[in-house]
Amino acid sequence: MLVRHIRPRRSSSAAGPFVISAHASGALFQAGHAGGVRAGRTQCQNANMPGTLYIVSTPIGNLEDITQRALRVLREVDLIACEDTRHTRKLLNHFSIDTRTISYHEHNERERAEELSKLLEEGKSIALVSDAGTPLISDPGFRLVNLAGAKGFPIVPVPGATAFVAALAASGLASDQVLFAGFLPARTAARRAKLEELRDSPATLIFYEAPHRIAAALRDAVDVLGDRPAVIARELTKIHEEFVRGRLRELADKFSQQVGRGEMVLIIGTGQSDHAVQDSSTVAGTLGERIRALEAEGADAKTALKKAARELGLKRDEAYRIRESQKNRRSR
Repeated sequence: MLVRHIRPRRSSSAAGPFVISAHASGALFQAGHAGGVRAGRTQCQNANMPGTLYIVSTPIGNLEDITQRALRVLREVDLIACEDTRHTRKLLNHFSIDTRTISYHEHNERERAEELSKLLEEGKSIALVSDAGTPLISDPGFRLVNLAGAKGFPIVPVPGATAFVAALAASGLASDQVLFAGFLPARTAARRAKLEELRDSPATLIFYEAPHRIAAALRDAVDVLGDRPAVIARELTKIHEEFVRGRLRELADKFSQQVGRGEMVLIIGTGQSDHAVQDSSTVAGTLGERIRALEAEGADAKTALKKAARELGLKRDEAYRIRESQKNRRSR
């Protein structure tokens, strides 16, 4: 049986609704009056039943992307835990929602998760939101959801916008198997190590990246992964939404000459061409030509083979077998 959550009218008594009160243990709710039914509590819910934690997606740019369900939940819960209360308040004001908010971000997540868990235990229902998109997707929320799950509290996702899903859908790259890896590390060594870790994955790779690091990330991707097809999506759902398509080397050159803006989604295709499957003779010929070119530039045989394999999206062992096969044919 489905039970709708009912938001009662606010009492005009002096006690008023639930309010946030600062205590030594942190911000906690205090009841405005005993026995009242509060938003997020069902009519059949009793004082011994825990509240529900809602994971609510919000727009990533265009306010029209919020769902009717998300608006209803945000109106009905007792409290909204948000990454930035000022940012979320703008969204709530736009839709005339006056639900109380409390901060929940990476700097207070450990302590706040405990506080919110206690509120859930007391029967209060809470909506968790991020500044944009779906909470926990490269955003805070893991500790609270993990704790609520461990204690057996109801956890309800309220789906909506997610930047990397929107970007993938419009990218034109293979979407049957994808690997979302969040933000690439900021430091070069760590970033290259992460790319190396993912180099042999058969999936389309998806990352979030900041505009001031995108050029460096693209250069590292070329060196580690090879010159694969890729797409950069930025300003998704906003006025200046843009998809830039090409190969990694081309994109690296483009973004080294211009400063992008807005958080970007970088989608990298597999090493195999998305347009045509090259036959073995073509791959072998291209590999041999590239190795000779690198050796002419001064690289030793081992380094040339390794770099050429990366650029062509081949595994090193596979490139070695192709190269040895070429040598054997020439020696006959």
